Amino acid sequence: MGLKLSWILMAILALGVAGYALINLAVPTFRNPFVLNIFTHSPSAISMHLLGGCIAMIIGAIQLNSQFRTRYISIHRWLGRIYVLAVIVGGVAGFILALNSFGGLVTHFGFGLMAICWVGTTLVAYWQVRNGNIQAHRDWMLRSYALTLAGVTLRIYLGLSALFGINFSDFYPVLSWICWVPNLLIVEWFVLTRLCKTSNA
Repeated sequence: MGLKLSWILMAILALGVAGYALINLAVPTFRNPFVLNIFTHSPSAISMHLLGGCIAMIIGAIQLNSQFRTRYISIHRWLGRIYVLAVIVGGVAGFILALNSFGGLVTHFGFGLMAICWVGTTLVAYWQVRNGNIQAHRDWMLRSYALTLAGVTLRIYLGLSALFGINFSDFYPVLSWICWVPNLLIVEWFVLTRLCKTSNA
């Protein structure tokens, strides 16, 4: 029951952020000044990043539902291929954006490394399933989707920083790291805990 509620909460947050990305793509007047500035200077990169991230966010939530995977394995496989393509598009565009991101070198490295890890974990997950390593595939997909969900955690931290009156310029370089590194560490803890339980069984 706990896992089901966790998935529902995660899916709601993912769909909310995906919807926010789609609105930014489709409705220019909706964009805040920060996003509008990115669209002005890098329209293609930000459009590809938002579209790829949006698709990956939605598909990833569906793919993590174990009942869906069991019942619709062929659809699961096709959605997986689309997810990989979406991450490649979103990740490459994200890396391009990172090179000129607000906040200086710390932000460039933070978002740039996240983009590399996002694409890398996804390609490893795809390689694992192509070689029949199902459990390894699932573990790497968890890592990949943890990085996809950086879009969610980034906005949660932004909201909290605004709530506590933290200066945006000071916080943004920190945000470029904390939006994804803790996500990845949580998944690593989960994977290692499961491996320890399996080896001791």
